[in-house]
Amino acid sequence: MESLYCPLCNGTSKSFYTHGQREFLQCSLCLSVFLHPKNYLTTQQEEAHYKHHNNNPEDTGYQNFVSPATNAVLRDFTPQYSGLDFGSGTGSPIVKVLQDNGYTIEQYDLFFHNNPALLQKQYDYITCTEVAEHFKEPLKEFELLKNLLLPKGKLYLMTDLFDEERDFGSWYYKNDHTHVFMYHHNALEWIREKLKFKKLTIEKRLVILEL
Repeated sequence: MESLYCPLCNGTSKSFYTHGQREFLQCSLCLSVFLHPKNYLTTQQEEAHYKHHNNNPEDTGYQNFVSPATNAVLRDFTPQYSGLDFGSGTGSPIVKVLQDNGYTIEQYDLFFHNNPALLQKQYDYITCTEVAEHFKEPLKEFELLKNLLLPKGKLYLMTDLFDEERDFGSWYYKNDHTHVFMYHHNALEWIREKLKFKKLTIEKRLVILEL
């Protein structure tokens, strides 16, 4: 069976699970599970998939889903601090909720809000909800996110984490064809250490990395 290097930590991997034509591998170092690149969607397929997401920022159910991230920002920062919602999709409930509370937050998305000038600035906090699992080059993306933060900045991620207790075969998260990297706790600790974040906090599917 083919072995590939982990796109996050470059550890060796082995075949972990096959779902139809899609092959998942597990890293021997950070223990994350990732999709074989042969199974990646094309950029056009990926964009079409995201357009079918029901991303209505006015949807209270959607606002409630991202509330771990918005509540954390409201707790940790006051409105004069600057923020970025990275991977905001077609419409962002995070931007809606924070702006309704008087916060200044920009939104960037590769497909729907692709304003490269926003990636030339720095921010006090960045939200990145249900986005990191789409990273085909996670180390490169996390390096970018770190560089976008001001000193003492905080990165708020939301993603469903993989661990050994999960029955991967029945886990819904793998069924989304745009979900290419499922993070183990070890991977987040590796990111913290590699990129020199001072603190990592994991609260269920909310992950906070602090400079």
